[in-house]
Amino acid sequence: MLIQGRQYRTIWLAPDKKHVRVIDQRFLPFKFVVEKIRTVEQMVRAIKEMHVRGAPLIGAAAAYGIYLACAQAEKKRRSDEFIEQSFASLAASRPTAVNLMWALDRQRAQLQKADNPMDKKKRALQVAERIAEDDVERCRAIGHYGLTIIKRISAQNKGRPVQILTHCNAGALGCIDFGTATAPIYQARKQGIALHVWVDETRPRNQGRLTAWELREQGIAHTLVCDNAGGLLMRQGMVDMVIVGADRVAVNGDTANKIGTYLKALAAYDNKIPFYVALPIPTIDRNLANGRDIPLEKRDPEEVLYINGIKRGKMERVQLFGTGSTALNHAFDVTPARLITAFITERGVVKSNKLDALKIE
Repeated sequence: MLIQGRQYRTIWLAPDKKHVRVIDQRFLPFKFVVEKIRTVEQMVRAIKEMHVRGAPLIGAAAAYGIYLACAQAEKKRRSDEFIEQSFASLAASRPTAVNLMWALDRQRAQLQKADNPMDKKKRALQVAERIAEDDVERCRAIGHYGLTIIKRISAQNKGRPVQILTHCNAGALGCIDFGTATAPIYQARKQGIALHVWVDETRPRNQGRLTAWELREQGIAHTLVCDNAGGLLMRQGMVDMVIVGADRVAVNGDTANKIGTYLKALAAYDNKIPFYVALPIPTIDRNLANGRDIPLEKRDPEEVLYINGIKRGKMERVQLFGTGSTALNHAFDVTPARLITAFITERGVVKSNKLDALKIE
């Protein structure tokens, strides 16, 4: 993705291979900060406290976390025990995004083949780098297949900009590059297709500001709206399609995504507007037949009761509700497959009843 005219990924290995660098998303859109992560403990914190976020990026971050753990283990007497503890800590860092466990399973499978600590570190790095590179290509392919949908709507609009509504941030910041929901948008922009994006604010953490920041950096027309505005926009004919990402998808197509996604799907269904979920195939959980068993993260109520913003150039935390009020903070909800028009994957656009046939390579 372009940031101030320069190409970046969200996570990468430092040239000395002694630490991993990530874009610290807590400071966006006000400040661009690159964080250096030198230990697995720091990586666990970065995932848990959302320095990095988005299912594909969480998976890659966990994979790099195991590499850092292997590097640390070389200096420890009980190296195998330390690595096992690192697997457990990373697995517990965020519960909903299935990509995290998928990445850790890939790391474990390779480390079991290693003969010594140095070999473990080498294999762990190879797996982490492969996961990151694969995600870039997966998102590029998602963009290619999603572009066909935008092209079709553009032709129907006869020159009127394609109006796209999205929720949360399923952009490059949630992946390694390109994003899932944004990849088709970026490709359409490159081909000169007129479009405009309605960006949900996505309370309580306001990840819509990440999407708005990304779109601004790419020069794409967009408008920020409060979460409750989507239904009105659809009823007034101001939305041509909805596209969101996913954190975990059951085999039947039930989809866990940022809280509020379900309401957007209901509004789209009622207004006969196509609702698409863009995701790489590793986001499909083969062990879940439907969405009832998807673990849904609950986060600190203070994310609802307070908000971070900028004042006179400094980040400040502001109380929104009176002292003594309590809050419930579900981070995700589940959208039933029946409300989803289709899934945009790296293998093509598929209906929910075809998801089980998509095998991970």
